[in-house]
Amino acid sequence: MQIRSNELYRSRRSAVVSLGGMAATSQPTATQAAISILDSGGSAADAAVAAAAVLQVTQPCSTGLGGDAFCLYYDAESGTVHALNGSGRAPEALSIERLRSEQLLDELPRFHAHTVTVPGAAAAWQDVLDRFGRLERADVVAPAIRLARAGFPVAPMTALWWQAGADRQLSATAYGHELMIDGRGPRVGERFRNPGLADVLERFADEGAAPFYTGYIGERIAAAVRQAGGCMQQSDLAAHRSEWVTPISVAYRDCTVWECPPNGQGLATLLALNILNNLPCDDPADPSFLHCMVEAMRLGFADAAYCVADPAEVPIPLDELLSPEYGQQRAKLIDRTRAMHTAEAGAPARALYPHRSDMDRPPRVGDDTVYLAVTDARGNGCSFINSNYMGFGTGIVPQGCGFSLQNRGYGFERDPDHPNALRPGRRPYHTIIPGLITSRDGTSLHSVMGVMGGMMQPQGHLQVTSALVDANVDPQAALDRARFQLEDGDANGRLLVEETDRGHLASSLSSLGHTTVEVAGRSRYQFGLGQIICRTPDGWIAGSDGRGDGCALGSDGANDGQA
Repeated sequence: MQIRSNELYRSRRSAVVSLGGMAATSQPTATQAAISILDSGGSAADAAVAAAAVLQVTQPCSTGLGGDAFCLYYDAESGTVHALNGSGRAPEALSIERLRSEQLLDELPRFHAHTVTVPGAAAAWQDVLDRFGRLERADVVAPAIRLARAGFPVAPMTALWWQAGADRQLSATAYGHELMIDGRGPRVGERFRNPGLADVLERFADEGAAPFYTGYIGERIAAAVRQAGGCMQQSDLAAHRSEWVTPISVAYRDCTVWECPPNGQGLATLLALNILNNLPCDDPADPSFLHCMVEAMRLGFADAAYCVADPAEVPIPLDELLSPEYGQQRAKLIDRTRAMHTAEAGAPARALYPHRSDMDRPPRVGDDTVYLAVTDARGNGCSFINSNYMGFGTGIVPQGCGFSLQNRGYGFERDPDHPNALRPGRRPYHTIIPGLITSRDGTSLHSVMGVMGGMMQPQGHLQVTSALVDANVDPQAALDRARFQLEDGDANGRLLVEETDRGHLASSLSSLGHTTVEVAGRSRYQFGLGQIICRTPDGWIAGSDGRGDGCALGSDGANDGQA
């Protein structure tokens, strides 16, 4: 990529450059672990799993083995993009009828044991390593085991989120104390040790993912859910499999943008980009173009509300939705001078449920995730995301395991006729999405990118893609730009706008008819935390979001990817 000066966007830090591979994560320890794996001859896949394992140790308030994972992997040798869906399913004994019988149908508590779906992370880690790894599994997770056993200092933003989870979830569960110190979250800089998690990671190093689904860890997961009032059986865990699926994409300007298909919400990003293709962009920082981005995102969310569900049960017309013709049709709905009154789904989406008029509202959402980006000297790129959903998820900790179980099932609808309705063995609408950009023909990697944070994720993907492709700024500048967010992914909701030094963004969008709320201070975290690595003619350039604790680093390239 040819990079412009970042001064226009007032970046808070410089981008990082390297001739070898690179890693960008939300914790310095995870970034260091990924680089150590690259320097040992590991691939981008090895380094990504190493980072994910360290993040389970150092940021358990967002991610871990009790959650799910998705991956996009660019294989430089074949010039192809691969997608892994590592999300789990509802227990076979859980149904809408069961919720009704337990008087939970009208209001299922967000941290109830019935919100635990089968955690897919361990299987996803294993599958990524099996297909694209180069090192021994024990070497990949060794940094995480050391940190769990010896302890690590807790980072500032992490300490804030950890304490919130201690108050909200961990203190109410039987073994939540395994993730606390004297009944509280660890303070900034305080050492936290997690011997139970170290044991679990050692078992993964020795045996892979099997113990999580057919062994003693799976037994403890199922027992913890049932003890807390749920109905998960080990047979639910034993039935779990990740899926290598066909990624979805749209051409945007001179690039191609890739996402995982539903049940992930990356479709919303591609729908919006497909619309923006028809709206010229002379200046990506111009409020009138930002207005167009907001409107395109409204339309993308309106369609996604009908279409993001378990594809095994819901037929999704992806070819029609992502066709250039549909993008042209939807772009005609956008008035450059005025915000639309109501964004509605188009004909392909509405045809799925022609008699429903109440589908445009967003799903129930959480906003705690980790996203990481890794590339290696061979040109491979790994875009990887792992999440508990809402902080520590349910806060339910399997005895002696040192990780909490996700509450991803809270995202199910309890209307049996809804496309995202709770059913036994079904996967829910998933918020976590990795992103990746290639050349138009897909034969060369442009960037590995992602922005974490609930319904902010497709909006973040849209905004950083425009910054990289339309403005040609470096990755750090793309991440540092002020962001907007349609609140909670509501196509017709309020527009949250990040405070800027110049203070004109919110007022400019308000003048076009948007109902805006300016957000400043610590609350800026709701605009998501991103990581980006871009290809340069001789290597890589990367950025890490200044709204969080993370960083980007480069490998020296001496042995990167050459084992």
